[in-house]
Amino acid sequence: MVTVIPDEGSSREDEPLLADKELQAVNMLVDLFERRATVSFYEGEPLQALSTLAYSDTYHLQLSAATAFSEISEMDTRPVTREALEPILYLLQSAHIDVQHGASAALGNLAVNVENKLLIVRMGGLEPLIRQMLSPNIDAQINSVGCITNLATAEENKMRIAKSGALLPLTRLARSRDLRVQRNAAGALLNMTHSAEHRQQLIGAGAVPVLVELLGEDDPELQYYATTALSNIAVDDSGRQLLWDTQPGLIDALVRFVDASTIKVQCQAILTLRNLASDDQYQLQIVAHGGLDSLLPLLQSEYDPLIISAAACLRNLSIHPDNEQPILHSGILPCLVDLLTQSGNEEVQCHVISALRNLVANNDADKTPFAEAGLFDHMKAVLLSPDASDNVVAEMVAALNVFVLDDSLAPYILDGGFLELLIPLTRSPQVELQYNACVTISGLAGKAGEAADRLVQVWDRPDGGLQSYLASFLAVDEGMDPVLRSIALWTVTQLLESNSPDLVNLVTSHPSIIKNIDKIASIGSLSDSELRNSAYTTDSLVGQRMSRAFDDAYGVDPENPDENDDDIYNRMINLAQDVISLVHNQDQDVWRH
Repeated sequence: MVTVIPDEGSSREDEPLLADKELQAVNMLVDLFERRATVSFYEGEPLQALSTLAYSDTYHLQLSAATAFSEISEMDTRPVTREALEPILYLLQSAHIDVQHGASAALGNLAVNVENKLLIVRMGGLEPLIRQMLSPNIDAQINSVGCITNLATAEENKMRIAKSGALLPLTRLARSRDLRVQRNAAGALLNMTHSAEHRQQLIGAGAVPVLVELLGEDDPELQYYATTALSNIAVDDSGRQLLWDTQPGLIDALVRFVDASTIKVQCQAILTLRNLASDDQYQLQIVAHGGLDSLLPLLQSEYDPLIISAAACLRNLSIHPDNEQPILHSGILPCLVDLLTQSGNEEVQCHVISALRNLVANNDADKTPFAEAGLFDHMKAVLLSPDASDNVVAEMVAALNVFVLDDSLAPYILDGGFLELLIPLTRSPQVELQYNACVTISGLAGKAGEAADRLVQVWDRPDGGLQSYLASFLAVDEGMDPVLRSIALWTVTQLLESNSPDLVNLVTSHPSIIKNIDKIASIGSLSDSELRNSAYTTDSLVGQRMSRAFDDAYGVDPENPDENDDDIYNRMINLAQDVISLVHNQDQDVWRH
């Protein structure tokens, strides 16, 4: 209930006489508060009564108005009008700290509503809030910083907050001895880390060392705000470099949180490590400081957010070649392989298969431990599952594209029945998935000399088999991306060079494959080519790699994939001409014999 109470010790002679309008407003509000649940105080006569008290010259009436707005807004945070905010903003500029306190509490409550957040800032609410932040009064600091924390969740407000001068006092208050002030200030700093521009402004305000200091606090909320803010700062190259240059103890602090903390702090600490591990220097440092030992238990957790965070971090750590052996020796490999089928979470599966792909691609050491851990059995189970998402299938096939390049793993793919799974994917509407399926088949064709029987078995099945895929990709009257067509041509080259009479006969006796390749080979220039009309855009596949053998044979530099259309078409024609030469040479060999 709103009451007007004089200061203790004041006499009736000291009390100011209230104007009739003020007395009427007080009496109306006392009555309205008795039935507050059914009254809207942000409009009409209730708002007029509150405004009368707010604009009064009498301190006690202003305090009553500020207290009333604070209490009302605790229960009612609907969008309000400028007319409703004006008296609250007026009270915020009062000379009395307790009036300011009530007004800032009301603004903080209303600022949970998106429309109110924007209106408060548009009406000039930041400047008086910043003045309150600079007050030595703890309650004023708590409310003003809490309000700015809420305001900073609106994207439109962030630039105004950054330009208002609020970041320096927020950074200072994050070191407050009062936990409530610290929490609100740290929360406001966190809300300002969601865009690159604002992160740079925070860095300029000196927030980074303060956030790192907060990692040493015992309060889980402060730890959460600090780790999340640092995780966001670590998204930027410049942010990671600053942390590397100025915060040498950061990795140790984060690893400690991974080992012993609340779940939400653990997740954010791991995500910060993941973002930091975008850089080579951090990839090595995290492993050197015991990060792998901390990740293994989390990968075995039953809580998906922890598993996702740990798998994402490990994916980045696996990028560095020097981390391959430490990861394999840590005992993580069997856990990763099991997660492919044990986890039904798409993010986990994608992170895990990416990590495994990185580990295989990193060097030329023996990779049989991957196969012995059951990698291909688990991959096949996922690819056969009707529940596997398109993204997971795409990641799996991209990984097979890498695995097939390794001589110790290719036999497991050939003997594991993966060809039967890959051939239908050559018709996938997802260009990248289609590409990786075709390249993997091409890589397996390169092993035809060792496993010709497997390729013979899939020549006409499933879904028309290998011959149907090759014939459709080489048909000159159908639009086809020249990169995909080049993969089909390279596959034919591999089959013809397999020294397998059965495979050579299947290719050369096919009614359309060689005939269409001959047409492609006879095309003179790009401008005359009917292949110019492509069903795909070459740009969608620029930068993709076929195989080391293909790169070596046709002078492709995988580190410099920028090619124009002429280069790509000319290479396709060269491939076709090479196939025709192979066929002619084999015909001559047959004739000589």
